[in-house]
Amino acid sequence: MILFLLRRIGAGIVILFSIVTLVFFLFSFSFPNPESMAVGQRTDQATQESIKKEFGLDQSKGKQYLFFLNDLSPLSFHNGERTELEEKYDPLSTIKVGSIHILLKGPFLRRSFQSRERTDTIIVDAFKGTFILALVSILLAALIGITLGVISGLKANSWLDQGIIFVSTLGISVPSFFSAIILAWLFGFVLHDITGLNMSGSWKDLDPFTGPYYEWKNLILPAIALGVRPLSIFILLTRSSILDTLNKDYIKTAVSKGLRPSVILRKHALPNALNPVVTAISGWFASLLAGAFFVEYIFNWRGLGRITIEALEMSDLPVVMGSILFIALIFICMNILVDIIYVKLDPRVKLES
Repeated sequence: MILFLLRRIGAGIVILFSIVTLVFFLFSFSFPNPESMAVGQRTDQATQESIKKEFGLDQSKGKQYLFFLNDLSPLSFHNGERTELEEKYDPLSTIKVGSIHILLKGPFLRRSFQSRERTDTIIVDAFKGTFILALVSILLAALIGITLGVISGLKANSWLDQGIIFVSTLGISVPSFFSAIILAWLFGFVLHDITGLNMSGSWKDLDPFTGPYYEWKNLILPAIALGVRPLSIFILLTRSSILDTLNKDYIKTAVSKGLRPSVILRKHALPNALNPVVTAISGWFASLLAGAFFVEYIFNWRGLGRITIEALEMSDLPVVMGSILFIALIFICMNILVDIIYVKLDPRVKLES
């Protein structure tokens, strides 16, 4: 298992390095004069030169790329005053070797062009909203999806089974952003007096007099919109897995021994049938964490997707690039976790494969 983990982590590092390289050069050549985006209304030459020096934009693309990697690396090397470096990078430890300072730190994603706030602080703060939304969505989708999938599998070819399959197929076919628009319009506008739900709003807001407060009802509609597609897939996957498991020899043996259907389902069928479903839930959770962009934007939900779109609109490159790299890291970590879960749940799977 240790060797398996090391291989997967090594592959993940290579993939992440490739994404970092692609993101840097893609945005570097797409926006040749990013200092003009950072300056805003301040158009004098001295201000532009100061901004270029602050962000390292006065160097060649090759040097900018090396500086970018140095900022992202947990172990980085710098010239300059120690006080300035500690203020900029907030390192865990600093060692001086000659004129070079070696910093042990977290990845430094630069500062926002617009707010001058650290990009990692912006991303972590926004990710809280995305994590809450994705977690509630996947829990609802898993609970309802597995339940309906089991019912559909046990009632195969009945009118109830056909109805569940029809609804599931419809749910898979409808994009999340379309579901979000329909739900926001229907329950947040047309039926607002009955439901009390809003067309838009985040989980946390700020009152100028009393301070921050939480609006958890704003979570309902975006969680449903985001969970429709995984819910539909979990239903069909659970149904298929249940039907396959019920035809196994050990299930027929349990039936011939006179065990009650509820005991057969709970102790023999479900533990084996849910293996692929659990793996799918893990994968979908990663997708929801990274794919809530349009749902968050439609419902004005304060999350990673919304701040990335807003940063794109304002050409705030550090926030955009930082968000992309953070999402890539989520996918890599979740894929490793899914592999581990799959191996643990199904011992027939060899680590080498």
